[in-house]
Amino acid sequence: MADIKAVNVDDEYPALQLVQKYCSKTEGVELLASFQNPLKAYDFLLENTVDLVILDINMPFMTGIELLEKLPYKPLCIFLTLETQHAVKAFELDVVHYLVKPVDFETFKKAVSKANDFLRFRKSSEAKEQEDFIMFKSNYIINKVFLKDILWIEGYGEYILLVTPLKKYMILDRMTNFEEKFKAFGFIRIHKSYIVLASHIHSYDTSSVYLEGGQKLPLGRTFKAVLKNHLT
Repeated sequence: MADIKAVNVDDEYPALQLVQKYCSKTEGVELLASFQNPLKAYDFLLENTVDLVILDINMPFMTGIELLEKLPYKPLCIFLTLETQHAVKAFELDVVHYLVKPVDFETFKKAVSKANDFLRFRKSSEAKEQEDFIMFKSNYIINKVFLKDILWIEGYGEYILLVTPLKKYMILDRMTNFEEKFKAFGFIRIHKSYIVLASHIHSYDTSSVYLEGGQKLPLGRTFKAVLKNHLT
């Protein structure tokens, strides 16, 4: 899976072709679409959240600056333009890079690499800012549980059993959903039916994981390497 999902907007077709060529040669970027018409690009971006837009500035119907300002969310942006007088405005918009045509491949590649660094930092910051508790409905009651208090999760098809030192909760959710949402907090899959908070792990052997409180959980054969890499 590509690290960056990108869209290119430029009213000059040769420029679109060049960016498409550059993106195909750049690891970690997927060019989802290219547009000569910024209005069509805007409609696409309203329906599809992307990581990066590569924008010309002076275009008919809508400038690249106007397009970026109108979006309800803030993707990373690289301006790729013939103009030099918009650099200050680009700075105000926190664009990743301001490239003046013509641009060679190495310069383009460095700009995308910088965007990738920004994206990784943003995702890391979002993970750190993630709420440290969850709210959920179980047995017709809305419950609040701090993530640090969750010992492990057991999967039961469409349901998961959330286990804390004091209580267990059966929730309508899937293991994969919980794992994806909270893995940045330190939850790790140790078995097809078990997810555990890594900070609660005391030790493990070839077939079991032992928690600080003495609980013993099964360790799936295919998850041993993942657990080892996570804890070392």
